[in-house]
Order: sequence, then C-alpha cells, then structure tokens
Amino acid sequence: MSDDASDLPDDIAALRAMVLEHRAELAVARSGLIEQRYEIEALKARLARLLRVTFGRSSEKLSARVEQLDLLLTEIDEQLAEIAPLNELVGSDTEDHARKPVRGPLPPALPRDVVEHPAPCGENGGCPACGGQLRALGTNETEILDYVPGTFRVIRHVRPKLSCRSCETIVQAPMPDLPIRRGRAGAGLIAHVLTAKYCDHQPLHRQAEQYAREDVDLSRSTLADMVGQAARLLRPLVDALGRHVMSGQRVHADDTTVPVLAPGLGRTKTGRIWTYVLDDRPFQGATPPGVFYRYTPDRKGEHPREHLRDFRGILQADGYAGFARIYGNRVAEAACMAHVRRKFFDVFETSKSPFARSAMDRIAVLYGIEAEIRGRPPDERLRVRLERTAPLLLEMRTWLETTLTRISGRGELAKAIRYALSRWAALTLILRDGRACIDNSAAERAMRPIALGRRNWTFAGSDTGGERAAAIYSLIETAKLHGLDPEAYLRHVLERIASHPVNRVHELLPWNVTGIRLRLDQRLAA
Repeated sequence: MSDDASDLPDDIAALRAMVLEHRAELAVARSGLIEQRYEIEALKARLARLLRVTFGRSSEKLSARVEQLDLLLTEIDEQLAEIAPLNELVGSDTEDHARKPVRGPLPPALPRDVVEHPAPCGENGGCPACGGQLRALGTNETEILDYVPGTFRVIRHVRPKLSCRSCETIVQAPMPDLPIRRGRAGAGLIAHVLTAKYCDHQPLHRQAEQYAREDVDLSRSTLADMVGQAARLLRPLVDALGRHVMSGQRVHADDTTVPVLAPGLGRTKTGRIWTYVLDDRPFQGATPPGVFYRYTPDRKGEHPREHLRDFRGILQADGYAGFARIYGNRVAEAACMAHVRRKFFDVFETSKSPFARSAMDRIAVLYGIEAEIRGRPPDERLRVRLERTAPLLLEMRTWLETTLTRISGRGELAKAIRYALSRWAALTLILRDGRACIDNSAAERAMRPIALGRRNWTFAGSDTGGERAAAIYSLIETAKLHGLDPEAYLRHVLERIASHPVNRVHELLPWNVTGIRLRLDQRLAA
C-alpha cells in the first residue's frame, strides 16, 4: 500500500470504510501476535519438560517439577483458546473453516444416542418454497462426545437433506448450536471437565489420565482448549453475576492467598483471590444470594477499591487496612466477631487463661441471641438486639477495658483485647442496623473451596489462569448456594449460552433457571 495521500478516496463514506477495514486488520494482527507469543511460551515449556524428563534425575522433586510444567502448559493452552477469534468458538450452521483439525472416529464401544433433526418442510411435507415434492438427497451425521453423570456417550446428530423436484430447493435442519465449534465436545462433557477442575480440584492432566482408563482419548491440551473457550463463552454471565452481587444492600468480603507459577518456569509467587458474598437470607432479604470471586496478583488496597467502586451499603469484612478507604458515606463498616473470638481462642489454647475463657463465654451468649433472630426481618432483629445484646456488649467493653489494666500489655491476651476494642464501632453496627451480621462467616465459607484446591494442587499457572478460575468458581459456588448441582447447572447454561441474547444473559443465572438437578444434600433434605 502506498503512503501517498493522493491514493486516499475523496468520498467520506469510502474513507471511513477504509479506516474501519485497516482497524480490523490491525486487531487481527494484534491477536495473532498475542497468540504467537503464547505458542512460543508453550514450546519453551514443552522443551523444558522434555529435557528434564530425558536428562533429569528420577526423584520426587523432579516429579513435582514436571507437574508444575504440565500446569503451565495447561494455562497456556487455556489462554490460547480464550483469545481465539469469536467465530471459532460459537456453533454455526456452516462446517467448513480453515483450522478444522483432522480427527479419528469416537470410540465405537461407547453408547450412541441418535438425535434426528427433520428437514423443515412446507405444508403436507412439500417444498417450503414452491410446495413441490421433495426427494432424499442424503444425510449429514455429526457425532459429539458428551458426558451424562457416570458415563461417556456419543450423541449422533442425524440431519436428512431433501431436494425439491420442481424448483431444486434444498432443505435441511441446521446443526444445533454447540458450545465449542472446533471440536466435538457436548455441553455435558465441558460441564464435567469444569466441575472436575474447579469443584473437585482435579488438574487437567490427571483428568486426561482418568478418561484414558475409560478408553476415551482426551489429551490435556484438548481439555485445556475446552476450558479456555468455555471461560470466554461464560464471561458475560459472570459479569452479570458480579453486577448483581455489587447491587446488594450488604456484602461480605474476604481474601486469601493462592500460589501462582511465575514466568520463570517453576518459581511461584503469591496471588490473591477475593470473595464478595451477597446473602440477605439472615434478615429475610428478597435478593437472590450470589458469590463473586476476583483474582489479583497482589494485595494492594487499590484492588478491593476497584472491585467495590459501585457498591453502596454495608461491607462486612475483617480488619484489612485496604478496606479502610472504602468506608464512609456510601459504605458502612461491619466487623467480624468471629475474628475476635478466634484471637481469644488462640490465647486459651496456649495458656489456658481464665480471662480468655471468660471472653469466649461472653461471645457465645451473643451468638445464642443471633441464632434466635436469624431469618427474621431487620426491624425485629434490631429490636431484640437493643433489648438483649446492647447491655451485654456494654458490659463486655467495660470488662475488656478493666482487664487490660490488670495484665501485661505485651502479652497475647492484651493484643486480643486491644484488637477487639479497636474494632468496637464496627462490631457494634449490629445495634444500629438490623441488616448487619455479627460476623463474616458467609465470606469465610465461600473461601473454603479455594483453600481445598490450594491444598490439592498448585492453584494457577498464571495470572490469567487465576482470573479464569475466579470466574468459573463464581458460577459454581453461586449454584451451590441455591442448592443446585453445579455440573447440572453448567450443562444447562452451556447448552444455551452460545445462542442466548447477551442482553438477556441474566436469565441464565442460577436463581432464574428451572429443572436443574439439586445437590444430593438438598435432595435428601427434601
């Protein structure tokens, strides 16, 4: 292309079209460069793995090193899938595309379910264009690997093709929308892989080994491709969930550490997972509960401030200093009595201090009152607290201040007392607002799955892997809050989201769907 301005068209519309075309070309080129960078990193990681397996010493340390490299490769493959052009992700009626891989047949031993899609004929079975007689022209069959709880199955989509004898019109039912175009994975299989990774904490290379024992060849890179593309499809739904949580009257917040592989292959750094829980059920709130996770590479206070920039209401959290700049006219601070109790418990465990025991007994009485008013409306909760809890808290503060003058100021007991007194205004918000809770247990419960995964395997191979995990965790844990089986819920969503209008994506949130299998504990309780 010439740089001479004389080559530019005089027509404004043509000039605008040329600019848009070049912008599109630049976007494609930029996407290609990003993809090439990740492919280079993948090749480097594969080379490092091969060299270590070939020349490294056989030891547990080497085995752990190889697992880390496997995890890094998984993250790279997932990221490549997530940044792929959108037209490669969503199901389409046409089947010819440049990157279609060559695949062998699915295992013949797997059970087959045949789904027929009749051609859309006109009245009396005639041609929809002219009403003429139709004749068979052939059949297209597409096999999709799916997973029904307990077994792999092959779904064979049969679509007869008919031709009109009069006008040669060809009619055929369109191929059903699939979550992933470049592949033969059904929604059930993708939901199973996501649930196994993020709910059962099974890394993809271990899943691949398990599936191989069932004679199903699903490589780690194939599974990673599913995860990355599914994460991209689910992103609008996760964003809708985040907006819902931040629109609540009260949000519980907490964070925890997660080990993340650094770019230097093998070294780890410390990332953070933040949880924001909306649960108004303790005061009969009508807003559906939800859990929203966010990942950040560090614990700087700017991150929760950005997460909560649109929030208005009560923020129930621990004493993390990063939250301090959030509190003010739009956000009220509510502290956690469970943190206070835990500090006294730790003192009692090490010293059997009668003062620590007395503090725990006083707190236990407060929790007894809270148990009685759980699930009641705010005005009733506030009335009971003012009548019964307020005198106890007043007495407790006087006792704490008196005790502090009688013990060593350097001991752990003094530290526990000073912590309680420093948080007193936030601890006593329960006496001013019936919506506030006595503790932050809702957020701590939401952190348990993260802690469990952290104990089982290195959580994330990269920062983008942490962001992807936070997104999928948000959907899984919110589904569980509503008593839904997370795998059944994800399958329901993945069966629909590719063709669902994005401006109505909120219709796929857990409390808006019906017919989903409940979790086993919910079924047993029914």
